[in-house]
Amino acid sequence: MSTAQIAFLKGHGTENDFVIIPDHDGRLELSPAAVARLCDRRAGIGADGVLRVVRSAAHPEARAMADEAEWFMDYRNSDGSIAEMCGNGVRVFARYLRHAGLVGDGDLAVATRAGIRRAHIAKESAGGDITVGMGRAVLPEGEVTVTVGDRSWPARNVNMGNPHAVLFTEDLADAGNLYTAPLVEPAAAYPDGTNVEFVVDRGPRHVALRVHERGSGETRSCGTGACAVMVATARRDGVDPAVTGVPVSYTVDVPGGRLVIGEAPDGSIEMTGPAVIVAEGVLDPSWLADALG
Repeated sequence: MSTAQIAFLKGHGTENDFVIIPDHDGRLELSPAAVARLCDRRAGIGADGVLRVVRSAAHPEARAMADEAEWFMDYRNSDGSIAEMCGNGVRVFARYLRHAGLVGDGDLAVATRAGIRRAHIAKESAGGDITVGMGRAVLPEGEVTVTVGDRSWPARNVNMGNPHAVLFTEDLADAGNLYTAPLVEPAAAYPDGTNVEFVVDRGPRHVALRVHERGSGETRSCGTGACAVMVATARRDGVDPAVTGVPVSYTVDVPGGRLVIGEAPDGSIEMTGPAVIVAEGVLDPSWLADALG
């Protein structure tokens, strides 16, 4: 990563927070060490992850999507590892593009490593809701078990472009501190690790969750996790829009706020929630040199 001045912004979606690095022409080398330092909450800016904003045509992983989506969301977890997708991140990414005047209100295609995601930016305040089409859930077969301490729960394997293990419990405190990843078995079900969601019921079609995000620890929100939770809860409740032909919507509370997740009869899932830009500035070149040297 260059030690020249680098612009950044800070944003969040339901308190899932991100450092945003505009790199429209794809010139930065964003090393895992640089990402981890940026996300460090004591020695860096602090975030759950980094959103690097690159034109799809300028990134080798996104060039094939450039005709359909001008912008690619290069998302990294706070430990520097690469992630396929981040639902809250897509909303914040879309908010940045609007904030920077790179797109207008209305519909927007965003390229991600999990494919193209479509957002809708309403004509609202800077903290208004953004709706994102999250694709379709895949429900792999096979039993999965999650263990914390001496307690174990059966879990549902749900893939939203990234992997999730969703379990239902009676108290969110059962999840423990979530600083470290819960044990998920069999390991073969998630060869690259997984996000883990602990879910409790709040009312009819209303649940709350806590989440351990792979590569980040416990976060205040997880958009793909909320979608996975909605699908797992609907199937637990015997609800499948593909069977009934009727769309369904669940309210999903996360520690950082509230998301509304809907599933259509064709299996497509939409997530609606806030996305906010809170600050912008430049990284100090000497700090960056010291941090990475």
